Amino acid sequence: MSAQIQEQWSAEDEQALFDAIDRWVEEAVKPIAQHHDQADEYPHDLVEQMKDLGLFGATIGQQYGGLGLSASAYAKIVIKVSSAWMAPVGIFNSHLILASAIERCGTEEQKDKYLPRLASGELRGGIALTEPNAGSDLQAIRTVARKDGDDYVVNGSKTWITNSLNGHVLLLLVKTDPDAEPRHKGMSLFIAEKGEGFSVGKKLKKLGYRSIDSCEVNFDDYRVPAANLLGGVEGQGFYQTAGGLELGRINVAARGCGIAEGSLKLALEYSLDRKAFGKPISGHQAIQLKLAEMACQVEASKLLIESAAKKYDANERCDLEASMAKYFATEAGVFCANEAMRIFGGYSYSVEYEIERFYRDAMLMCIGEGTNEIQRLIIAKQLIGRHQE
Repeated sequence: MSAQIQEQWSAEDEQALFDAIDRWVEEAVKPIAQHHDQADEYPHDLVEQMKDLGLFGATIGQQYGGLGLSASAYAKIVIKVSSAWMAPVGIFNSHLILASAIERCGTEEQKDKYLPRLASGELRGGIALTEPNAGSDLQAIRTVARKDGDDYVVNGSKTWITNSLNGHVLLLLVKTDPDAEPRHKGMSLFIAEKGEGFSVGKKLKKLGYRSIDSCEVNFDDYRVPAANLLGGVEGQGFYQTAGGLELGRINVAARGCGIAEGSLKLALEYSLDRKAFGKPISGHQAIQLKLAEMACQVEASKLLIESAAKKYDANERCDLEASMAKYFATEAGVFCANEAMRIFGGYSYSVEYEIERFYRDAMLMCIGEGTNEIQRLIIAKQLIGRHQE
């Protein structure tokens, strides 16, 4: 599909793509998930398959060689892959947030230079926002870029950066004016390719979300061309970052929903097979109540994701809807993984059963892309603000 440039995706075309993704998940993703997770091993072969499927160009415009999928179609793919193994989604999602920012905010030269190579997967990358002392409060970052001729010289460090070890380029958030007031006006984004002064530190060991390169990244007199300042104007980094977070939150919501759906499927299959007191445990009311609640949360999550994605696709403001989807769907992932663990009972603690991986992966979705506590504050402020308008 990645080699085909289409003017418009018909329902039949989208279904053909979904069917191809379904086959790939069943034949290639599921069989290796548990081994790679336990070994914390990067799925190099899977990445090559993602290139062939066009996933690295999923939301990049067709004029740049991408598939040009809607946020709604993309979210469905994320749910499907995450229902089998959540971690690989991070490889192409962080990459697509980088690409989306370049496509939305970059100069024509930046788009022409980077987007075709990002769409093909020749270049892979992510976003470098978080620092040891700055997570949800991005205005507190300390990485600084100072102008020096035709370059900027960057010093600082980032942490928890996906695609930093096996990728090639990062969208780097820095302070170009550390003394600016308000603080966000001194922030800028750079397209930072690996080079001298750009070093990747240790790979961080994690409870879940294994196999993916989450690393520390250090910048020591790293020189980045002024031509790589996103959009060509200083001081726009905070706004450019915020614009990309809506798609990112829709994606994380879809990941949470995928975890919820995968947990439900595993629990349902196990409950039909496992017997207690002379019948399958699915015949016991206590188990039925759990399955019913899980199923409702999965379907409610899909509706919230679809609502946010449709607004995003229509170029309408969707920060409220994206935050609602992210909050609810990721909490649904935690809830369903937890309930599935209870249905599996003692076997849920065995690494021979996949449910323990879903349980370990789920909590990250409530923390990443803005904590769910932050999401609730955004939801409340948006509700109040819109009511006052």
